[in-house]
Amino acid sequence: MFDYKRLNEAVKAENGISRRLFLSYGAALSTLPLLGRASWANPSPVFQKDPFSLGVASGDPDSTSVILWTRLAPEPLQPHGGLGPQPIEVKWELAEDEGFQKLVASGTAQATPQLGHSVHVEAKGLKPDHWYWYRFQAGDAVSPVGRTRTMPETTAMPDQLKFAFASCQNYEQGLFTAYEQMAQDDLDLVFHLGDYIYEYQSGRNGKIRTHFGPEIESLGDYRIRHSQYRADPLLHNMHAKCPWFVTWDDHEFDNNCAADVSEELDADPIDYLLRRANAYQAYYEMMPLRPGCLPQGPHMQLYRQGGFGRLTDFFVLDTRQYRSDQPNGDKKSPLNQSAMACSNSLLGGKQRNWLQSQLISSDATWNVLAQQVMMGMVSFSSKDEERVYSMDQWPGSAYERMQLLQFMADRRVPNPVVLTGDIHSNWVNNLRVDDRKPETPVVATEFVGTSISSGGNGVEKRKGHADILSHNPCVQFQNSERGYVRCTVTPKNWTSEYMVVDDVTRPGGHVTPRAAFVVEAGTPGAQPA
Repeated sequence: MFDYKRLNEAVKAENGISRRLFLSYGAALSTLPLLGRASWANPSPVFQKDPFSLGVASGDPDSTSVILWTRLAPEPLQPHGGLGPQPIEVKWELAEDEGFQKLVASGTAQATPQLGHSVHVEAKGLKPDHWYWYRFQAGDAVSPVGRTRTMPETTAMPDQLKFAFASCQNYEQGLFTAYEQMAQDDLDLVFHLGDYIYEYQSGRNGKIRTHFGPEIESLGDYRIRHSQYRADPLLHNMHAKCPWFVTWDDHEFDNNCAADVSEELDADPIDYLLRRANAYQAYYEMMPLRPGCLPQGPHMQLYRQGGFGRLTDFFVLDTRQYRSDQPNGDKKSPLNQSAMACSNSLLGGKQRNWLQSQLISSDATWNVLAQQVMMGMVSFSSKDEERVYSMDQWPGSAYERMQLLQFMADRRVPNPVVLTGDIHSNWVNNLRVDDRKPETPVVATEFVGTSISSGGNGVEKRKGHADILSHNPCVQFQNSERGYVRCTVTPKNWTSEYMVVDDVTRPGGHVTPRAAFVVEAGTPGAQPA
């Protein structure tokens, strides 16, 4: 049995816990996902309610395979989804037509209680650049039908890619209306850039809808919260339309988390890691992720690479798990010595080295960083008239950020584009090595998407809009309505359309395009379309 008392007693420096103990704690929990490999499963379960209440999803496609996901939960807001401790056999089918007359693959999977009765099927041997339909069956229950696709061959140059990206969907603060329009956009892909759920207790963030239960900490808590979100029909309908690439930000675990450092100064570091292990396992259970993303206790490698032929390479990043603590007490601050320290990092050394290696080897026309927090070095006014920056965003690791942009410039990485969420507002930023020097060349383009619902109804322009534009030459556009960003990519151009919702507080909200910006291949920076 793992000795929690001894580990608590041994807590010491380096963010509250030594490296050796941090790793040994992870090893102690690393067997949790492996327990899901049951040798027997019930082939004929009987359900009193629909076990596919959370829908279906697919994700992480490549040119010959894709992950198919579902989770059995006849009572999604009950502990264990209303199921007992027995594994259940789930059949799956993949076809070239929606009527399943042209079946191309099928099999059985085991939905085990150790992994919340979730199913992650890796469908292999598929045709490149091809659409498929899929479904699951458990007992007499049949799931909704999902639509998915493979990516083009890595040597192919597709004519076009259409995708959307979104983030920040606080269940209590608004409806997921944006997904209703997104489902009609006939997209190849969706990127979700984090804050898929919010961990707060019931009633904290408004009463459009209400979270179930207190602030979540246990594995059961995280499972129920994910289930409450995924049961939303607009969300799980959009998951069934096309494959998703997902990554997390902070609220999938805990607000403003930074590696193994809690924003609560008195938080016990061991309880914190145990909570993180719970959050990571629930996240894996609820997302269409490949087996390589299986969590090992409080560790889970989520950064990874994807692509759409030679048109785009995608680098999905994790700016939470490996980052250093936010400098200056996580308060908006000048870019002083603390903020500019070379030891500050959002990526951590291993992820940063991986990213740079991938960028060097990429032969894609567009190189896309799908990540969480704003990279633009955007300053804000302060009471003492000093310009201040967010320490939770890339300016809090300004040295690492400028080194990364310099790396892209020196290696002449083709057409870098950064996709960002987190801040509940829309931005277009033309990125330089140092955004405070507008006379220097633009290196990359950043498109920042607003929230799906977090913050309730936004406004067309945020407070301080004129100040932001006048003091930040990198900012080309800024808007604080709700919605998502729809992107069309060709070998010659990248176009981002900012889709906004007029009302997320009641059903029937309308989605319309607010603005569009285009980047020409070979010319960094966005211009109004």
